[in-house]
Amino acid sequence: MSAGAAGFSGSEPPQTRQWRRASRNLTGRFTVNERAPLLQVAKATVAAILTWFVCLLIFPEQLPIFGAIAALLCVQESVDASLTRGIERVVGVLLGVSVAIGAGSIFGAQSWLFILAFVVAMAVGWLLRMSNSSMNQIAISALLMIALGGLHLGYGVERLVETAIGAAIGVIVNAAIVAPVRTTSVRSKISELTLDAAAALRRLADALAEPRDEAWLDDMLTQARALQEKRSDVHALLRRARESLRLNPRGPRHREALAADDALFERLQPIVTQVIGMSRAIYDLYDPELVEDSSVIGMVEEMRRAAHDLELLAHPALPEGETDAGAAQEPLALTKPYTIPKPHPVHWVLIGSLMEDLRRMRGRITGEL
Repeated sequence: MSAGAAGFSGSEPPQTRQWRRASRNLTGRFTVNERAPLLQVAKATVAAILTWFVCLLIFPEQLPIFGAIAALLCVQESVDASLTRGIERVVGVLLGVSVAIGAGSIFGAQSWLFILAFVVAMAVGWLLRMSNSSMNQIAISALLMIALGGLHLGYGVERLVETAIGAAIGVIVNAAIVAPVRTTSVRSKISELTLDAAAALRRLADALAEPRDEAWLDDMLTQARALQEKRSDVHALLRRARESLRLNPRGPRHREALAADDALFERLQPIVTQVIGMSRAIYDLYDPELVEDSSVIGMVEEMRRAAHDLELLAHPALPEGETDAGAAQEPLALTKPYTIPKPHPVHWVLIGSLMEDLRRMRGRITGEL
């Protein structure tokens, strides 16, 4: 019985497997790898509820749909993004209300007024070179105005004021209640990229230390090229972190640490480029005879020293006055430039390019460049 059950569970029909893969691809279109912070969800809820009651006190005869929508949209992942979305929402409602009132005044309450308002709203957004989300704000606002039956000026002004209230409350709530800061993962990602670059540099040394086959070289180049995507990820994280500190009340206490991370990343970027280029050069011009050349033997040691010094950059800087006997206090291994007295008659191009990359890398690691 158990054997039959095991055989049944392990022999899933191909159609079922295809359906499972299609389901994962479909849900991946509207889901993310990480959930939004629960605090942000709570703040959006608080902002919408607070806006609802405030607007009811001012306009008791109307449900504050415009205001609640604005409050929800304005609780973004940064205060700067919240302010931008708030301005976008107010401008979109202003133009959408204007389109709806103008169309209603000219053509009256016709059944096809929705289509006309939608077309005009999108055309206005296009003429003003607004973003897609801003154009959608205009169209949605116009359609809501017509659907709710408010085609007179007084109703439009009330909805505009209501939207402004919701946007203001959304921005204030997002800034006042633990304003979001996106700097926590930056340092760890930069350290991870630094260690990966050091590991790629050690693989370069291994490639020149003893003869390697094509499969090994393929794997070396593939892992080196993966640094490019990781560098792009860190760049995106830094941009997101800077945006989160803009207009953020909690920003001053985090800016110094982020500036240090940014400076380290600026030093690391050309090093990653050089490691990828060196890997490509070795892959294209590799010859097993290289490992027997005396200059290459010395270069292997220099590469390993460079990898050691690069790993030291991955350790966070210690606060002033503190000491640590760990790796962060180890001395640099690249103490003096490496020279080649006589160029190789055949492989001098490869060896020379690797030496120049090592020279630049040494300057980046030590801070001389």
